Amino acid sequence: MAIAKTVEVIAASGEGIEAAIRNGVAKVAETIENIEGVWVKDIKATVAEGAVAEWRVTLAVTFIVD
Repeated sequence: MAIAKTVEVIAASGEGIEAAIRNGVAKVAETIENIEGVWVKDIKATVAEGAVAEWRVTLAVTFIVD
């Protein structure tokens, strides 16, 4: 029987939403193995001078416990 856990992280990128997701997963993967998936729980953007300056995503990263 497999046991799965999740960790919640907030990641950001000035390039776009997909880049923010990739950044978050890559950072979690530095310390956690067996990542199975990611749920994008929230998306927001910061605005500077009338334009989107940075995209932020809240992620629930699911991994299998050995």
